[in-house]
Amino acid sequence: MKAAVIHQPGGPENFTIEERPVPEPQNGWVLIKVKAFGLNRAELMTRKGYSPNVKFPRILGIECVGEVQDDPSGQFLTGQKVAACMGEMGRQFDGSYAEYTLLPKSLLYPFESKLPWEQLGAIPEMFQTVYGSLHLALKIKQGETLFIRGGTSSIGLLAGQLAKHSGLNVTATTRNPEKTELLLKNGADHAIIDDCDLSDKVRAIHPNGVNKVLELIGTLTLGDSLKCAAPGGIVCMTGMLSEQWSFTDFAPMDYIPATVGLTVYDSGQFRVDLPGFQQFLKDVEAGIIKLPIGRTFKLHEITVAHQLMDSNSAGGKIVILT
Repeated sequence: MKAAVIHQPGGPENFTIEERPVPEPQNGWVLIKVKAFGLNRAELMTRKGYSPNVKFPRILGIECVGEVQDDPSGQFLTGQKVAACMGEMGRQFDGSYAEYTLLPKSLLYPFESKLPWEQLGAIPEMFQTVYGSLHLALKIKQGETLFIRGGTSSIGLLAGQLAKHSGLNVTATTRNPEKTELLLKNGADHAIIDDCDLSDKVRAIHPNGVNKVLELIGTLTLGDSLKCAAPGGIVCMTGMLSEQWSFTDFAPMDYIPATVGLTVYDSGQFRVDLPGFQQFLKDVEAGIIKLPIGRTFKLHEITVAHQLMDSNSAGGKIVILT
């Protein structure tokens, strides 16, 4: 099989396309013929050497869609469509940047869909992250106000749609004035330019603050996002577009406003159930949800695809077809 392998951390040029043996199925694991996968910031961090305990060489990739090639247990049928994400894919064991991958059964979502692979490849991690952040972490309710920091990312764009579909009033950010129209067409009621100090701008729209905040930039802007929340509101840090994992100095009593809740969402710890995933696919098929796909590449173009991800200019999810 062909695989995109990275032998040492660094830039996109460190990927090489190699011929590797197709993995041998083993008990509790299933061999998947990968059809497509999306790129993720987590993979960018691993590629740069920021993910602890990852050993190189490694085939990256924390998600994929494809067909079952071989399940020794017989639980999954050959040719059955499945999706997978997280669970140490591309970190502790080789992931999806290949024509075949060997995955634990626990990571697989069997599904039915008539969507093309280039659309299906955008869904697993993006859906898990957005749905989990909004419903499991933030517990959004109809009529609430939501502030999305990092609104033009693929996660931010899908979050805007799902929140609007659930009856929320949505405010979203972009650093590029030319992208405000994109946010408004995507369902945002308000689009504001992010200059790293937004609490006053948000409170000019919502004087008491917003009920819920989805923080996708990370620790760089988290303090300011907390100031945007209303008393009793919740802030969920899900993304790290700023590539900063931690604070150099953190005083909770000074940092977190009284009665405001701070949480995180990580699809590696909590997963959306299969019926929720299947319903999302039906909503996409029906045109209720528009997938924010930026660009599609082939496996041999992985270096160019990662360069685009580095540039933050894809305008949506980057998908790779094998």
